[in-house]
Amino acid sequence: MNQPRPTETNRSLPIALLRAREKVMGPIRNMLSNAGVTEQQWRVLRVLDEMGTLDPTEIADRSCLLLPSLTRILQTLEGKNLILREPHPTDRRKQQISISKSGRQLILDNMEESQRLTAWLRDEFGQDKLDALLDLLNELDQLDRHTPS
Repeated sequence: MNQPRPTETNRSLPIALLRAREKVMGPIRNMLSNAGVTEQQWRVLRVLDEMGTLDPTEIADRSCLLLPSLTRILQTLEGKNLILREPHPTDRRKQQISISKSGRQLILDNMEESQRLTAWLRDEFGQDKLDALLDLLNELDQLDRHTPS
């Protein structure tokens, strides 16, 4: 009896997502390397710049990082004077993290290149398709997190 043929890799969602990620992230990695930060550090700085002061759990969630990884990233960013840590005003067990002036300057210094890369992607892929892709990916992210049985 013939067994069903596995999905071809060019129609595999996990592989397609990885390929797309590499297409987008390759040029960004070059920019970040020149800036002296990793992808993960950049995401944390962007989240803090956009959202303001947050606790580590919120940062981890918004930057798609696991909390243990974030702890190391925050130590590195603090060592580079790119973030500030303060105790929570009402709960001393918690910390509040914010971007420093140096961190904000790092983002400003790289914003032109970041926008250039975004414009390249938009021009090559098309604004409508890019918007549709972002909408679909955000919708996919909102699916129930439980694995189907």
